[in-house]
Amino acid sequence: MLKRKAPLDWGFVPLAREYQEYQQAVRQAGGGRPFAVRVLRDQGLYSSFSLNILPPGMEEARTLRLLDRLVKSLLWVRGGYHIITAGCDALHAHLQAAYRAGGARAFDAGFMSTVYERPFEVSEAASPAEISASREQASSIGRHLNGCRIGFDAGGSDRKVSAVMDGQTLFSEEVVWHPKVNADPAYHYEGILSALKAAAAHLPRVDAIGVSSAGVYIGNKAMVASLFLQVPRESFDRHVKEIYIRASREIGDVPLVVANDGDVTALAGAMSLGVGQVLGIAMGTSEAGGYVDAQMRIMGWLNELAFVPVDLNPEAMVDEWSDDIGCGVKYFSQDAVIRLAPAAGIDLSGAPTPAEKLRVVQQALAQGKPEAAQIYESIGVYFAHALAWYALFYDISQVLVMGRVSSGQGGDILVNTARETLALEYPELAGQIALSLPDEKARRVGQSVAAASLPEVG
Repeated sequence: MLKRKAPLDWGFVPLAREYQEYQQAVRQAGGGRPFAVRVLRDQGLYSSFSLNILPPGMEEARTLRLLDRLVKSLLWVRGGYHIITAGCDALHAHLQAAYRAGGARAFDAGFMSTVYERPFEVSEAASPAEISASREQASSIGRHLNGCRIGFDAGGSDRKVSAVMDGQTLFSEEVVWHPKVNADPAYHYEGILSALKAAAAHLPRVDAIGVSSAGVYIGNKAMVASLFLQVPRESFDRHVKEIYIRASREIGDVPLVVANDGDVTALAGAMSLGVGQVLGIAMGTSEAGGYVDAQMRIMGWLNELAFVPVDLNPEAMVDEWSDDIGCGVKYFSQDAVIRLAPAAGIDLSGAPTPAEKLRVVQQALAQGKPEAAQIYESIGVYFAHALAWYALFYDISQVLVMGRVSSGQGGDILVNTARETLALEYPELAGQIALSLPDEKARRVGQSVAAASLPEVG
């Protein structure tokens, strides 16, 4: 039984708690049988996860449900185009059906095929021992502060840009925009270029441009990005795939680095805290995740936490993009605030956009309405349990929370509630993981400043 429930969502069933209880059931059953899953990605790299599962014929539906969620989580945390399992024939058959065209996980398979430009596969190994090892590779990123730099952060409801010279911020600007509902590539391009020009006007010259943007980027090209959700595929390939490269060239022939906004969140945290093993979470129009290891290096993982499940409630909210339920995007974003507002008795009907709906809740909180505080307390409870699940895939010492949802009093309530819930529900993790918020200015524009440090200038 949970010691602290989300005040506005008593139906929340934490995936991390089910994992703990399932492992206890395995121990009580005599140790169970070994199971392993491996996810292959590019450059010969792969990530594996091993655990013992219940013996055959014992709570098989429970085993399949948990392993389905675990495999999906590993896939979206690490990324890959090929799932290999061993130790559970029923799961192999389940995954083959789920990840085929028309299956329950067809979106996941299609997304990964687009990112890695390979057909998606599900296969089975002879034994768990064959696939229990991982092959990972870390690389350094950012922390270059010399010269005159532009840092641009493309969010789903606002875009932020900073002009930075030798580590000092000379100018920062935040502008509301609506990229997720705009199908015209010119709208996106003009917004990006306008931001870059605004920053360039405050610098004596531009030596480098760094970009933090939601999505998957390879060679500064957009492979998949929710910001451009409404842009038709043909138009995306022609006008969006190299959108940052083209906009940068209009500023000058200078080094450009485009990175996933989650990784830049983690980098911003590592730079401000001076430590590694940082998991950065940006709560905005979606949930963005990023991670740097103990040496402040990125791992080349996907870190798409928006699609990582956290809730086992069969009545959990459906993510409209992936058509799956209980995933992070509905718990750690504007959607979570909007979803919980009716339960708090807050009317959002007069606010036409998600950003304006969020502002209504933030204003109610600023006015001291306790119902508004319960929204952020509920998200804080969600977050504590999510961190316990994420800790299965990341070595975490610090968690940095950023993004529009964490602005103002709501962010403080969210983080304080998460700390308290961790201490109650997962005391061993509470002593290992520190949660923090940057100051208000860094919370809103910190990613654009960290983005400015991405390119290396000789």
